Amino acid sequence: MNKTILVTGAILGVLSIILGAFGAHALKELIPETAQQTFETGVRYQMYHALFLLFIGHSPLIKEKTKRIIFFLVVIGVLFFSGSIYGLATNCLSGFNFKSIGFITPIGGLLLIMAWCFMLGSFLNFSSKKVG
Repeated sequence: MNKTILVTGAILGVLSIILGAFGAHALKELIPETAQQTFETGVRYQMYHALFLLFIGHSPLIKEKTKRIIFFLVVIGVLFFSGSIYGLATNCLSGFNFKSIGFITPIGGLLLIMAWCFMLGSFLNFSSKKVG
């Protein structure tokens, strides 16, 4: 599972850089500045969670079952959160109205929050077993 987490983190990181460059250069003339900032938010959160997965994949403090849960929460969370933000920011360029699926943005955010809470729970559980 660690290899899957690490590879996925690396892929999300690479895609963040590609999407960031795309947003900064190719979209600059195509979408308004507020939409560019929105797009950048999606890129930033994707990169945060790419790094998060790299950390999770290397952490010996988190059980495999919890790593698996965190992995799925992050992957689905990034797809929903960042993916919907990319769609909403570029809505004027597509024939699809991404506003109709905008409700998945906060769902994705909630999944990402849950992933961090699972990590926190692992750390609290680990430290209480070491101390006690």
